[in-house]
Amino acid sequence: MDHLFTPYQLKGLQLKNRVVMPPMCQYSVTNKDGLATDWHYVHYVSRAIGGAGLIIIEMTDVEPDGRISDYDLGLWSDDQIAPLKRIVDACHQYGARVGIQIAHAGRKAEDAEVPVAPSAIPFDENSKTPRALSTEEINEIVEKFRLAVQRAVKAGFDVIELHGAHGYLIHQFTSAYTNKRTDEYGQDLTKFGKEVIQAVKSEMPENMPLIMRISGREYVEGGYGIDKAIEFSGVYQQAGVDMFHISAGGEGPIAAAGRPGTHVAYQVPLARAIKEALHVPVIAVGRLDEPGLANAVIGNEDADLVAVGRGMLRNPYWTLEAASALRQETEVPRQYTSGFPTR
Repeated sequence: MDHLFTPYQLKGLQLKNRVVMPPMCQYSVTNKDGLATDWHYVHYVSRAIGGAGLIIIEMTDVEPDGRISDYDLGLWSDDQIAPLKRIVDACHQYGARVGIQIAHAGRKAEDAEVPVAPSAIPFDENSKTPRALSTEEINEIVEKFRLAVQRAVKAGFDVIELHGAHGYLIHQFTSAYTNKRTDEYGQDLTKFGKEVIQAVKSEMPENMPLIMRISGREYVEGGYGIDKAIEFSGVYQQAGVDMFHISAGGEGPIAAAGRPGTHVAYQVPLARAIKEALHVPVIAVGRLDEPGLANAVIGNEDADLVAVGRGMLRNPYWTLEAASALRQETEVPRQYTSGFPTR
């Protein structure tokens, strides 16, 4: 039976274990130029030293006005390749594989003078009203996704993740809550997502997997549930997605969005439902930072990989400690062997 420290392979991606560090924005680009800094280097490489099998670098945007804030990472310029490659190369030295989450914030771009979106609907009463994108502008953004992934491949990433969750641009197009268009992008809510998938796949090596993060449920009145998520995920799977990273919510203000679950593993049923319905690999996320629980998600075949977010923010060496707690063998850096004795 598989467990948290069983190796895993998807196409050309070979992981030493099932532990994922999910993308978590650091808002630490102090020069506002989209370039990764020493903070990002230490932040990610320390988790590679700490044993994570897959590290997914935070939301990295395809254009300056596609950032949540001006302190976000970007891949709209060739100048941004080298600082990311430095991180990737160092993580590889410690046995971790590295992905990057490519995105556009759409109407949630807080520092854009005028955000853009499928429709001119603000996120809330305190947010700027976005401008609805023209067809030509949509095509330009699809091209920017392609070029960003081209740069990511040059930087040496092992896997690409598209951010289609949490109310950002791909999610905004996919959701009837935020997409009120009457053109072809409103008649087919998956059209933009499919075009992005096809564009980025054209730049990816054949054996490189494409992950898409989705919200498996919306927490707004009239928002979609898991059945709709399965439906559009099936479309995206046919377009070229190899694995789904299952989160939830983000499309509306928390006060208006009902109350998402707060118990441990509350999003695992969403991951399991998509895995079973589409026979597709999935990453589960959401309060899974207790080693026994994370191990059970794999052992019970609820998901193929487990993402541990806040647990890794608290402890870069979460993976090594989980192996010790579960009495599983894992590679420990020579310098740390006295702290993680072999059982």
